[in-house]
This record gives sequence, structure tokens and C-alpha cells, in this order.
Amino acid sequence: MRSARVKRERRGGSRMPRPFVAVTFAMTADGKITTKKYTAVDFTSREDKAHLIRQRALGDAVLIGHSTLERDNVRLGIPREELRKERRARGQSEYPLRVIVSNAGRFTPALNIFQTDFAPILIFSTTRMPGPVQKQLREKATLHLSDSPEVDLCWMLQQLRCDYGVKYVACEGGPSLFRSLLELELVDQLNLTVAPLVFGGRMAPTLTGANFDFLPRSVRGSLRDMKVVGNECFLTYRFTRRRS
Repeated sequence: MRSARVKRERRGGSRMPRPFVAVTFAMTADGKITTKKYTAVDFTSREDKAHLIRQRALGDAVLIGHSTLERDNVRLGIPREELRKERRARGQSEYPLRVIVSNAGRFTPALNIFQTDFAPILIFSTTRMPGPVQKQLREKATLHLSDSPEVDLCWMLQQLRCDYGVKYVACEGGPSLFRSLLELELVDQLNLTVAPLVFGGRMAPTLTGANFDFLPRSVRGSLRDMKVVGNECFLTYRFTRRRS
């Protein structure tokens, strides 16, 4: 693996171009994405799992939040050769960049993603990341560390576009990251699978987590596609960008 660069970044402007951001989620019929303890729950079909990989394969980069990565321990690869072949035909790299967001940066370096080198790993975090963790990750990822208490998501997307040529981001959650992106109006598309289950539970998180507060403003989408496969419904919503 290439040695990583550690970059200390400041907040940037808001008028620079950013990539298209498509977020993919699965939820129960009552809007839950997992249990109240955020445990890994396998409640969707093989078709939904294949759908997630197809959405991932569209991205120049795949984006994931720290908590979701720690919980699911995914590598963020493209296991199907035909999808990698399609990427090469589109002029993309065989695998998308793997991008992780974490405000505190308290990673477990033994995670599966850090044991693979099929695609570069970028970590956007802050100087709150413990020194020993920084040291262990320098040979596995490029670290973009901000002096601010939280990662500036708008700036992060701008850097992906300008420094890495990323035009399409496939985001795989989790709910806290999705909520933050929504609040900043940084989501362009939502790919949503509805499964025929009801979890219940007031504390079980929805798409935007267990936060009971309203968003600063409602986000209205338009339904672009709907497909029923077996007992699951696959929905695609588009959100319109506001002009700067």
C-alpha cells in the first residue's frame, strides 16, 4: 500500500463544484433501518444486497460513516467481475475510491477495510484523531485532518471533486451522516428499499437516526423510479439542488 499523506485542512468556500451524491438505504415498512442498539440486522433479500453493490459500482467514490463502518466491517469492494468490467468500459477505475468520515477519528485499525489495498482509502477526520491511530493508519490511507471539531462535509465533497476527479459519490450511510448531508442540502438522490417487516420501537433509528428534532427545513424529493421485486419495493428519489 502507498504511504498516506496527512493533510490538515481548513473550511473552504461553498461555491466550488461538488460531485453528485446518491445515498442507498434499506428500511422496514415502519421506517426503521436497524434496532435501537444499532446492531447489524440482515432483513433484506439477495436482490437488495445485489442492488447495493450495483449502486456502489456506479460511484467514482463510495462514502461511509465511521460508526457504520465499525458496525458492518465492510471492505467496500465490487465482488462481481461484470460490474468491474462495466466500470472499465465507462473509463472508471476498477474499484471506486473508499472514503470514510469520522469526527473523532477513533478507528479500529484491524477493520477489514484496512487489510485490503484494491482501492485507495481516504479518511476525512479532525485533529481529534488519537496520535497512535494516525500513526497506524498512515500506511493504509490518506488522512485529511481538520482543525475544526467536525468534518466540513461541503468542503470534503469539493475536495473529492477538485483533487480526486470524483463526479459521482455512492454513499452507504449511516443515518447520522445522511442527516448531516440532508441538512446541508448535499444529497441529490436517494435509493430506498422498503422491506416487508415491522420492527417497532421508538428508539430504533430511521433514515436520519434516532434524532427526534426536525430538519432545519423539509427536503422534498421527486419519485423517479419504482420497482417491485418479490416482496420488496425499490424506490429512487431525486432532490433538486438549490442555486448558490
